Amino acid sequence: MNGIVAIVGRPNVGKSTLFNRLIEQRKSIVHDEPGVTRDRIFGTCEWNGHRFIIIDTGGYIPESSDVFAAAIREQVEIALDQADIVLFVVDVKEGLNASDYDIADIIRRHKKKNVIVVANKVDNYQRDLLAGEFYALGIEQMFSISGMNGLGTGDLMDAVVEMLPEDHLEEAIDPNIPKVAIVGKPNVGKSSLVNALLGRTVNIVTPIAGTTRDSLYTKYNAFGFDYYLVDTAGLRKRAKVHDNVEFFSTIRTVRAIEECDIAILMLDANDGILAQDLHILSLIVKFRKGLVILVNKWDTVEKTPNFDKEFKEVIQDKIKPLVHVPIIFVSATEKLRIFKAMEAVNLVYKEKSKHIPTRELNEKILPYVTKTPPQGARGKIVRIKHLQQVQSHSPAFVVFATHPKLISVSYRRFLKKALYHEFGFWGWNLGLKFKET
Repeated sequence: MNGIVAIVGRPNVGKSTLFNRLIEQRKSIVHDEPGVTRDRIFGTCEWNGHRFIIIDTGGYIPESSDVFAAAIREQVEIALDQADIVLFVVDVKEGLNASDYDIADIIRRHKKKNVIVVANKVDNYQRDLLAGEFYALGIEQMFSISGMNGLGTGDLMDAVVEMLPEDHLEEAIDPNIPKVAIVGKPNVGKSSLVNALLGRTVNIVTPIAGTTRDSLYTKYNAFGFDYYLVDTAGLRKRAKVHDNVEFFSTIRTVRAIEECDIAILMLDANDGILAQDLHILSLIVKFRKGLVILVNKWDTVEKTPNFDKEFKEVIQDKIKPLVHVPIIFVSATEKLRIFKAMEAVNLVYKEKSKHIPTRELNEKILPYVTKTPPQGARGKIVRIKHLQQVQSHSPAFVVFATHPKLISVSYRRFLKKALYHEFGFWGWNLGLKFKET
């Protein structure tokens, strides 16, 4: 995935409607009242085989009678600095507005080339003729669309794809070497861990940078395996992301998780596992990446008998239904157990390629089903016939059953737990798909 596309414009021009259409889900709140998008929202857009992140910057004017508030100006400035492509949305129905000229002036000062004027609310031929007045903004590229019904959005996306930057980082790194993203909230010790690992390693390669705004990839050799360590910015709760630049940094951290093979989630031993950590964990689970949890700063906490065991049990309880996740207590600054952490990464990476023969799979799992069969509903009996492992970017299985839609979430978790118990798959969120038979 490459490229960040930001949608900017004054309030109530239809930015959120366009955003929702492009990501094909209703994520932004759409309402006629200006300024309902108060926080920036991001999603993934796919078009003609290309994937990129798209951001709805909002048009909220906080307690201001000024038509063009400083808050909007700041969002436009940062979008122009950080995004690869900017979609400048205007409202054909209302016509040119003083705020539109202000945004155009900012764009000219930045000398941003990849800007497209999106003349929205063009629902008929007459309005398409009216869109011509927006050429007065001095921006060469313009497309007339209707975010509400999708008219013209295909041509717009074709133009966006043409503008997407080439992913030079992907050209620079070896695709056969697994990527290990080190993620966590700010100041948890991610960079300290990278420095500690590289400080003891003979096979150090000069860091390979993509663009200046991307995460840093460093080649590292451990226990006979080559890896790219990906040091990322810290993820905060959205409400805590006051700095606009930090927001874009957060977007790139999400992208690093999506593109990695294994994610090391670092926790602070003084804080335990917090809501912020669980949010990052949810992204790792969503993208089905391998997971190793490191509890850093272990040297700074006062320990009692069984403290590490109780600490681990708390984490295991919080990350349910995930099981068999390596949890290592480390100190990056003291280099405590940091190589044990990399041993865990090796284990998880090896588990990724584990394949269970179909016969063995069913011999081990079907007895669980026989002992605890799924409950039917509406007079229908659910029978699980057999299981089969399928090829995927992470371990995944297909369960063939009668009336699979009736199988409850709790029973699906039961099957996953049985698979973990019998076959390990340390550090992976197993994919489980049910098919009618």
